[in-house]
Amino acid sequence: MRKSERDIACARMLTTRRSFILGGAMASLTGGLGFRIWQLAVRDAERYYLLAEENRVSLRLVKPERGRIFDRSGKLVADNAQTYRITLVKEEVQNVEDVLGKLRLLLGLEDDTLRVLRDQIDRIQPFLPITVKDRVTWEELSIVAVNSPVLPGVRPEMVLSRSYPFGTDFAHQLGYVGPVSDSDLRKEDEEVNPVLRLPGYQIGKFGIERAYETTLRGLPGAQRVEVTASGRTMRELALDAPTSGTDLQLTLDHHLQNFMRVRLEGLSAAAIVMDVNNGEILGCTSAPSFDPNLFVQGISSRDYSTLRDSEYRPLSDKTVQGAYPPGSTIKMSNALAALESGAMSPEETVTCNGYVEIAGRRFHCWKRGGHGRVDMVRAMRESCDVYFYEVAQRIGIDGIFAMNDRLGLGQKYDLPLSGMAHGNNPSREWKQKRYGQDWLIGDTINASIGQGYTLASPIQLATMTARLASGKVVVPKLVREATSQGVAADTTLGLSPEALAIVRQGMFEVSNHQRGTAYGSRIADPALAMAGKTGTSQVFSITAAERAAGVRSQDELPWSRRDHALFVAFAPVSEPRYAVTVVVEHGGGGSTAAAPVARDIMLFAQLGRLPTEDAYPTAQRARVREELALLSERILSPDSSAQVTSRT
Repeated sequence: MRKSERDIACARMLTTRRSFILGGAMASLTGGLGFRIWQLAVRDAERYYLLAEENRVSLRLVKPERGRIFDRSGKLVADNAQTYRITLVKEEVQNVEDVLGKLRLLLGLEDDTLRVLRDQIDRIQPFLPITVKDRVTWEELSIVAVNSPVLPGVRPEMVLSRSYPFGTDFAHQLGYVGPVSDSDLRKEDEEVNPVLRLPGYQIGKFGIERAYETTLRGLPGAQRVEVTASGRTMRELALDAPTSGTDLQLTLDHHLQNFMRVRLEGLSAAAIVMDVNNGEILGCTSAPSFDPNLFVQGISSRDYSTLRDSEYRPLSDKTVQGAYPPGSTIKMSNALAALESGAMSPEETVTCNGYVEIAGRRFHCWKRGGHGRVDMVRAMRESCDVYFYEVAQRIGIDGIFAMNDRLGLGQKYDLPLSGMAHGNNPSREWKQKRYGQDWLIGDTINASIGQGYTLASPIQLATMTARLASGKVVVPKLVREATSQGVAADTTLGLSPEALAIVRQGMFEVSNHQRGTAYGSRIADPALAMAGKTGTSQVFSITAAERAAGVRSQDELPWSRRDHALFVAFAPVSEPRYAVTVVVEHGGGGSTAAAPVARDIMLFAQLGRLPTEDAYPTAQRARVREELALLSERILSPDSSAQVTSRT
């Protein structure tokens, strides 16, 4: 009995212990679950709410509107136009190849375009739209709309696209925008500029569009949208509007720019008009030009090949990228150097017999029979080479280099243009560093007439002319917001007024004296008269054998072997305001090819309109009347495009 009671007591104790252990375990489990629920529901509730919200809400960038560009009078030269494009959403199409085949027939898509589309379809998520064709015409839009029942997933979209209303007139200065390339992504920090990854985003590729990319780009906005698990947009929840890019205003005048482009048609040339007092570039044209609108959405291989392979180099901005022997346009610099150093007086004469012997080598004047006895003004007026050979021997290359540098040659200016050439203002040190050779007297003689190693771009020649006309250290300026450029009112060249007066007189007689090399291209109206200097630079040297046999005329030579023609001028003579430079590649002679073009441009710049025949010499008026009539038919009126002065 006692044993049975003991067993029962032990069993009861064992049961109580098990119950306690089980109860404790259950309590611990219940407490742990409760604590975890508290963590999820109370302590970490906000964190998990945000995570859940991220699965439901997507944050997307919104492209900003690109800053617009105006000319000096407020005319839009680079705008954001509302255009339509045709897009395709893959997930809404059962047979993509069938739809692409129909679009190829309806829109005339090329094989290269179809290859790009197929690549995008494979890479991009199926719910995102892919651009099939941009900037479609109303006719193309109508064709797609009519055939929409058999084009599932294909729809039109309205977008803002860069537009250049003046087309070829501003092509080399504005440049153009285009789709973001892998090269662009490598150049920029994508973390700073995530907008670059947006489909269809455009970036500046050339010219001002490239130089002012960050200013024109603006800041992207943010759009919060509700999406499904697969990422498809359901509805918009909030929008932080983007900040538009900053507008720019150029110093260029659209009417002058258009006239210059028309006047240079048919030539491979460059022309610049500059305000001599503040350096503002009023006109800047490289011919032939191209239409930047072709590049906005990616130019076709055929069109690009045509531009790239042309011997006239339409894609090159000859005003700043071209580097030419300046020829006789540099003679004013040498004359100033001689006067300032006291090496020669204006009255001193030199006898020109057509050539001079120096160091056992014969250096010829352009005039085979020579000019006889000439002083400084006559030497500039008739462009006597022998006179300036004498000048060069007296001032040496050091004097030539110093004055060229003072007048702005061999310098690269801070302009927002692509691929600017330095030109070359040679010196002893330059030749030793470049070729490891000493400077020779023959090098100095060649430099005195703008040949040999000397090279200058049209923008440098225009700057030189503006400095000669104003006596100031004029620096070219293209964008009005660029306050670091331009010229201070009291910044002078430090040259004597007497020396400048002699040089200006020589330039005046070039255009207005009966024996001046540009007399045939003079302006008849005294109030508009210009002072200038012709220049002709050889592309190939004339050998002694060729000279003995008789040098062939320019018309007998292939175009690529003809001399370059140059002309620089300022006007009006009484109170200079405008400097003009014209370079005609392989034009033959400065007096026949470049000076007539410069005269027309100078007249237009001064008058603000097409001149009348009264501004030309009497004997030329019958011919000029016909030329002006043709120009009048091809140039735009001053109010040919919408004028917008502020963003709405």
